[in-house]
Amino acid sequence: MLRLLRGAVLPAAACQEGGGGGGESRYEKLFKKLDANADGRVDIAELQTGLSAMGIPLGKAAEEKIFQAGDTNQDGQLDFEEFMQYLKDHEKKMKLAFKSLDKNNDGKIEASEVVQALKILGINISERQAEKILQSIDADGTMTVDWNEWRDHFMFNPATDIEDIIRYWKHSTVLDIGDSLTIPDEFTEEEKKSGQWWKQLLSGGVAGAVSRTGTAPLDRLKVMMQVHSSKSNKMNIVDGFKQMLKEGGIRSLWRGNGVNVVKIAPETAIKFWAYEQYKKLFANKDGKIGMIERFISGSLAGATAQTSIYPMEVLKTRLAVGKTGQYSGMFDCAKKILKREGVKAFYKGYIPNILGIIPYAGIDLAVYEALKNTWLEHYASDSANPGVLVLLGCGTASSTCGQLASYPLALIRTRMQAQASVEGAPQLNMVALFRKIISAEGVQGLYRGITPNFMKVEI
Repeated sequence: MLRLLRGAVLPAAACQEGGGGGGESRYEKLFKKLDANADGRVDIAELQTGLSAMGIPLGKAAEEKIFQAGDTNQDGQLDFEEFMQYLKDHEKKMKLAFKSLDKNNDGKIEASEVVQALKILGINISERQAEKILQSIDADGTMTVDWNEWRDHFMFNPATDIEDIIRYWKHSTVLDIGDSLTIPDEFTEEEKKSGQWWKQLLSGGVAGAVSRTGTAPLDRLKVMMQVHSSKSNKMNIVDGFKQMLKEGGIRSLWRGNGVNVVKIAPETAIKFWAYEQYKKLFANKDGKIGMIERFISGSLAGATAQTSIYPMEVLKTRLAVGKTGQYSGMFDCAKKILKREGVKAFYKGYIPNILGIIPYAGIDLAVYEALKNTWLEHYASDSANPGVLVLLGCGTASSTCGQLASYPLALIRTRMQAQASVEGAPQLNMVALFRKIISAEGVQGLYRGITPNFMKVEI
């Protein structure tokens, strides 16, 4: 984001923590860039215009936050002394944040250190996602971030500590692969009052739509393998794509994606609202909430959202397994299901779907804590900090265990949703379907389609 600023302004002088001549020269150059009318003062309009011209459009709320922090005499303008003092104070805060992330004290932030920092705050991301975060800051292509790159990137970001920065990352690096079972985003009171929360939800929805569309072929392949693959009809990834292309051409790879994208908005809104209500319900007298209560609130919010939009999940599956010309679209599919099977058809597979919300999040958290505590008990000598590699390994193992535990329920859900669309297929309930799959295919039958499911995460 600040590459333009680095190229046009910053090379003239390196940062000096003590605020010497080089530092003041840099501050002065920045101030002149913002002071459009050269009157020695910068008002909020000049700040907004100047930052946009530098390629740093932060948004009104963030720019006002910078202005409020810097305008110490509250005259509605920033003079050079106020501007310089704000940047010096802000750099000190960013230095502390940098050091808190740089766990091995080598002067650089690596992807594994970002993963660890977010994990501690209950946010699970892959190292690939952490690398994307670093790429947005890394100016020299080393895939690590040194202090100068960190300072330049966050120079005009109003974050005050590492939690603010992580919240900024969480909201700006949304990756939605369509089957999210995670706890909803949390927003501060300031974000709620300023209206930033709905803008961030909207941007997350757009990112989710793009992400789901990009992984839609793999998602449809997963559904096809869950429904049609068996011992007698083995379907691997290559064969699955060939069958879909032969039956409906390239466009068929995105069959059902429209519903998957449309349901983002109501699902996100309901989950966010429900999460806030459940948190209030479980909060103590001081309004605070612990990790267990937060986990329960998130799980209940996910269940509430899924209950509300579940008919769209059924439509997505029916469209995905449907043949070319069978349905003209989402509404045609809904009309035909309603006419042939009645309202109850829109809630087939609901029970395994709801049951699947708890195993993933619960096992992920439990396995992570168990592995970390086991390491501390047997291998920690004089430190209570397991280190980046150990925490990263615990996180990877726990996430994999969560997916492996919840996937059979996801497969049962999909088969129950699709049963009526397969000619001659018996309409089995959850228990009967489990027994049939185990009897005919063994445990591996419960994991049909898991490979493209894992591939969706990696893309």
